Amino acid sequence: MKTNRTLKYVVLYGLIFTAGLFLGKWLFGGASHDVKTAEHIHSESEAQVWTCSMHPQIRQDKPGKCPLCAMDLIPVRTSGTPGAAADPDAIQLSDEAAALANIQTIAAGRSNPVKEMRLYGTIKPDERLLRSLVSHVSGRIETLSINFAGETVQEGQVIATIYSPDLLNAQQELLEAKKIAASQPALLDAARAKLHFWKLTDSQIAEIELTGKVRPVVDVLANAGGIVTAKRVEQGDYVSQGGALFELADLSSVWAVFDAYEQDLPYLKTGDKVNYTLQTLPGRTFSGRISFIDPILDKTTRTARVRVETANPKLELKPEMYASATVKTSLKRQENEIVVPKTAVLWTGRRSVVYVKQPDTDAAVFKMREIELGASLGEEYVILSGLDEGEEIVVRGAFAVDASAQLEGKPSMMSLENTPDGATGASFTVQGLCEMCRDRIEKAAKSVTGVSFASWNQETNVLTLKYNPEKTSPGAIGRTIAEAGHDNGTFHAPDSVYEALPACCKYRK
Repeated sequence: MKTNRTLKYVVLYGLIFTAGLFLGKWLFGGASHDVKTAEHIHSESEAQVWTCSMHPQIRQDKPGKCPLCAMDLIPVRTSGTPGAAADPDAIQLSDEAAALANIQTIAAGRSNPVKEMRLYGTIKPDERLLRSLVSHVSGRIETLSINFAGETVQEGQVIATIYSPDLLNAQQELLEAKKIAASQPALLDAARAKLHFWKLTDSQIAEIELTGKVRPVVDVLANAGGIVTAKRVEQGDYVSQGGALFELADLSSVWAVFDAYEQDLPYLKTGDKVNYTLQTLPGRTFSGRISFIDPILDKTTRTARVRVETANPKLELKPEMYASATVKTSLKRQENEIVVPKTAVLWTGRRSVVYVKQPDTDAAVFKMREIELGASLGEEYVILSGLDEGEEIVVRGAFAVDASAQLEGKPSMMSLENTPDGATGASFTVQGLCEMCRDRIEKAAKSVTGVSFASWNQETNVLTLKYNPEKTSPGAIGRTIAEAGHDNGTFHAPDSVYEALPACCKYRK
């Protein structure tokens, strides 16, 4: 009896357990299936893409090695921000990535640009006030009143005495003509005129006539005042008529001569006011107006001299003092133009780009925009085309945005939007120095079948390429460039070809 009761409980518990299983499957089985399906869909929608940090054109759906450099592939960063713009060329950063890169944007606006230029130069004597003190008679220098350069000379001051046989004879002729002046007045006038030509003064001539005595030596008087800049003779020297004794500079007015780079010359004109300071006189500001701009550039420094005249009554400005000037000029031809900070512009040598924030979205979505630059305004650029007023651009963190665009294979400063389908990007160093080198390098690269784009940066020596990998390779391009005379990361130019290059292209030390 007890056994039957136990069996009854076992059967009852079994039925309850079985009913519980069916009930649980009915309540939760469908939901579990839905969750699994959603997880599967979610994982497929966020399928990870892997790329190479050195070759962003490599993109795979799984991790591995880069086929070009054998580096480990890294996952492409994706944004989890929903509702972003769907432009395929735009780059989207997550809120965390934008915060880490410290991305800052401003709206592009218009203004009347004022260009500020810094010029550097030195103080020079006014060349129109330079004088040479010369001897008007030939003879031997008996005494010199000026002993060294730097002395101050006053106009009319005796600077030397000269013994001159010719002048002695001319004085004798004057005395003889004086005796027969009543019958031959013309001879007396001629004798006086001769002494006048030799720069004897009326008082000196009158003294000779009054005393009846000739002077064996004659005083040489300064015909101008100033600072002695050079001493040409010594006591006892023989000088000929017109020989220079001293060089003088009148420093009551001086020139501040500045070097202006050729890109600044279009914004400078005669009459512009210039304020400048001197290292020797800190806290003082001097001013003047541009009186002359040299029409010929120095072929080495690529600068032209700009002259500013300045009064110097106290002789504070001394030749060869260093001066630095500030010139501000309004750009009349570019009034009311769009002006942006320089930090917003990425410049590759031939192309200038900015990153524009996409409208109608709060997410950090940016797209590269190629622009045309106008004048440089110190910390800003004038934009001639490519940007509209009110568009929001990245002014800080633009390089981080561009790096993200390169990693995702989207248009960036180092790529072109019109790159042919199937083209691959690459870059490597090519040695060179000048514009001729750039033309030669790019011409050699483009001569290779399959190369659609080649740009060599003269400052960084980096050659950027777009090519069809089915038709050529970086190695083949590098070999062709080396054969044209330029060393690169893989190939060395033949010595005979290198030696035949022009002198300005000789890059080997």
